[in-house]
Amino acid sequence: MSDEERVSVEDVHGELKPADSVDAAGADDIACGSPQAASATDPRPVDSASHRFFHAGLPGIELPVAPLSGAAAAAHVGATGANGAPSLAEQVARVPTDPGCYLWKNAAGEVIYVGKAKNLRARMKQYVQLTDDREKIPLMMQLVASFDYLVVSNEHEALVLERNLIAQYHPYFNVDFKDDKSYPFIALTKGDLFPAIKYTREKHRAGTRYFGPYTDSRAARDTIDTLRKVVPLCSASCAEWKRVKRLIDRHPEERELLQLTCAQNGRPCFDFHVGRGPGVCAGAVSPEEYAANVRRVERFLSGHRSDVVRELREDMAQAAEELDFERAGRIKRRLEVISGLDDRQQVVFPSSVDIDVVGFFREETIAGACVFCVREGRVVRSCEFILDKGLDVSVGELTEGFLKRYYDETADIPSEVDVAVELADAELLGTWLAEKRGRVCRLHHPQRGEKRHLLDMCERNARHALMRYSMRTGYADDRTNQALLQLESALALPAAPLRIECFDISTLHGNFTVASMVVFTNGRPDKSQYRRFKIRAELDEANDFVSMQEVLGRRYAPERMADERFGSRPDLLVVDGGKPQLSAALTQLNALGLDIPVCGLAKSDEEVFVPWDDTPVVLPNGSASLYLIKQVRDESHRFAITFHRELRDKAMTVSVLDEVPGVGPTRKRAIMRHFGSMKRLRAASAEDIAAVKGVPADVARAVWQTLQATQRA
Repeated sequence: MSDEERVSVEDVHGELKPADSVDAAGADDIACGSPQAASATDPRPVDSASHRFFHAGLPGIELPVAPLSGAAAAAHVGATGANGAPSLAEQVARVPTDPGCYLWKNAAGEVIYVGKAKNLRARMKQYVQLTDDREKIPLMMQLVASFDYLVVSNEHEALVLERNLIAQYHPYFNVDFKDDKSYPFIALTKGDLFPAIKYTREKHRAGTRYFGPYTDSRAARDTIDTLRKVVPLCSASCAEWKRVKRLIDRHPEERELLQLTCAQNGRPCFDFHVGRGPGVCAGAVSPEEYAANVRRVERFLSGHRSDVVRELREDMAQAAEELDFERAGRIKRRLEVISGLDDRQQVVFPSSVDIDVVGFFREETIAGACVFCVREGRVVRSCEFILDKGLDVSVGELTEGFLKRYYDETADIPSEVDVAVELADAELLGTWLAEKRGRVCRLHHPQRGEKRHLLDMCERNARHALMRYSMRTGYADDRTNQALLQLESALALPAAPLRIECFDISTLHGNFTVASMVVFTNGRPDKSQYRRFKIRAELDEANDFVSMQEVLGRRYAPERMADERFGSRPDLLVVDGGKPQLSAALTQLNALGLDIPVCGLAKSDEEVFVPWDDTPVVLPNGSASLYLIKQVRDESHRFAITFHRELRDKAMTVSVLDEVPGVGPTRKRAIMRHFGSMKRLRAASAEDIAAVKGVPADVARAVWQTLQATQRA
């Protein structure tokens, strides 16, 4: 097999490219031209030259308003293709049982999902047989028209290859960064004789070590400035450094004479004159001395500041012994810079630990992620990201997908990664991270203590990152417009529901029964239009149907419809409940002679019931329309139960003094403050009560008489 026909699984930068670094044991299995790497849509042998996994764009997927049912999805994957071609289920039955990666494709041939498996056939059967319980599977499988798979030697290689394929294709159903922008890194050009430091957003190159990513570009630049104050190092943007690099590249055999040449004919740069440059351009530093500075910078960026501090203190002491007080003073100022950094850092652990804490905050189809990088017990930086999946995937799948993407792009891997959930592939991910790090790395799920506290803080920061993204990009407005249009189509409305009214009932076995009305205008809560009702019907037990009919009769009575305080006629009426609650609402509206579009939302399966169909409308999980209507329902429930609790709490704190004429809240507080308890108040005379400041004699006598009457009763 030629080198051009090989595909490396060790490229951690998201690209599949020709390479000769694949282990011999797995090279033939990974090669796209291998007999084991077959296309499911073409039983003929695959030509390696034409079967490279390169794709230029993102898949353009239009999701339907409502997904197919499980039975319909099963029929789709079991249907025979054109010209008698085998069905998807039949093709999956021929897939080998080896470890590898699979790629589900839509009708246009675009990759919509990439996964890995220890046993390809068994894993892919879970999709076509719909035994995978993830909510997205029925929707995804109705879009699948074909698939490819690649066989590798072991599960670890499958994990690496999966990450490469996801980075290459950006499949719709995989977890990925929302904006897919490039993040800044701090890089060291380790391939050069005199490595330089730089701020960059470039794709990772061989011979360069990257630290990050940083989500704050200013923080990355400030870190570089601080580092160059502590450890003299060349900048990659320096013209004189570039000149020396070109000289070395033209005459690599004369490296030994370079220092002398630069000392005689070099042009010292400005940084060297002000003490921030090591003097490579002037021949003032040897490659060995410069390499020591590079190692210090690497340890510093990796979070091991104590090593750098210790070495600088040793150098300062040595300079003082040699009476080189000028050099000792320079080193002292560098130590003061590091101390200033430490003063701004919060000590989070008493011991010196190196961990990454990863937290998430999810909404329906979007999530914020935050990473706290703790080095030597201190948070040295935090990174924030926006992901294109939210509540539409499980927290485990979201976490695993993010970890693969994040640690695929960074070389700064700690000894421990703390996440909020136990991962099924925790051991495999830990092995992958340990291999990248060169030492042990484990995944941990903290449940208490300092790590749990830091994880909670990380999740709060992820929430704020998502809020800032929504405000900055107008994501919420676009999503709201999309939701209104989807509801118009799914519920067969005459127009987009710009005004939505939702009703909910709250009761306790028929006691303290209340109803709430919440209003959403243009997809936003309109709290000035909220209303709440006390149910007047005498109920011996909870009866949502009677209560719903009463509140709708009061809200949509002619006098209320003409009242400007209740707003205009709604474009959509939502009742909390299923078919029975919907029927009760329709009965009341028909009695009032009103034709208002109405639907019911059941809590159990999030199904939307409509009057014109016995089958509920199932909005796609994670869609903007489902998110909006659930938000309306949840807000009405919150408003109703808040009012219900107010009435219940008030009834539980009723005082006998409330029945006395002339005793309001102020006098009641004064009386109780004076006597301290009801026992002492009951033992007091009318004259004692009249002695309370602000209580007239006639009111005091009325209080005394009321207390005496209650005692006799």
